[in-house]
Amino acid sequence: MMLTSIYVAYNGWKLKLAFTPLANSIRHWTATFAHIQLMLGMVLYFYSPILKYSMPVSSRALMSQHAFFKYLHIAFMLLAIVVLTVGSAKAKRASTASAQHKTILIWYTVALILILIAIPWPFSPFASRPLFR
Repeated sequence: MMLTSIYVAYNGWKLKLAFTPLANSIRHWTATFAHIQLMLGMVLYFYSPILKYSMPVSSRALMSQHAFFKYLHIAFMLLAIVVLTVGSAKAKRASTASAQHKTILIWYTVALILILIAIPWPFSPFASRPLFR
């Protein structure tokens, strides 16, 4: 959904298209789905065995896998949703269609980058775990 929103915003900004009700609905539903995903993630976060049984982070292992999931993952995901929400609100209040498209493009792209950073990829130095178990 976020990629669709970024694509629509890029085309609308580049081609100087009007900010249609469809573009506004995509903006709205992207933010709504992101908030639903955040709530599901919070439930999983607080019931996670990684969080329950993680030992305190020592100064020697400042960036262990436990520290990644306990601090960085949730911080970056929360920050991404805040950025997405601010961008959605700013776009809704922008005065021109070009400004609306550009606002969505910038803020949603930053949110997507934050989300991609926070994903525990198999090649990540912070959290090495497979995509599927």
